Amino acid sequence: VDFRNTSDNPCTLDGFPGVSLVGNDDGTQLGTPARREEVASEPVTLQPGESAHSSVRITRAENYDVQACSPVPADGLRVYPPNQTDSVFLPLDSVTGCESEDAELISVQPVTR
Repeated sequence: VDFRNTSDNPCTLDGFPGVSLVGNDDGTQLGTPARREEVASEPVTLQPGESAHSSVRITRAENYDVQACSPVPADGLRVYPPNQTDSVFLPLDSVTGCESEDAELISVQPVTR
């Protein structure tokens, strides 16, 4: 996931974004949100127009037992920049999520350059 500073001022991102699969054509969160990987983070300051990224890993829901997962089509990802309360929706094609919170499908790393 890429983050770009679209403002006229520098901004600093520090830590992990919030990420979850969503579906049902209405933004319903599917399963548990992304697990934060055990990776050290450092603040990243972006000048106007600069970008940083965060790696997101999604395991295939088809690898889980149907009963443990309760698979459903996902519409995409809901992403919250670190320490923010406004999110964006990123559409994804051909991704299946789990309604069950017993299957952990997503992990995320902190924002880096």
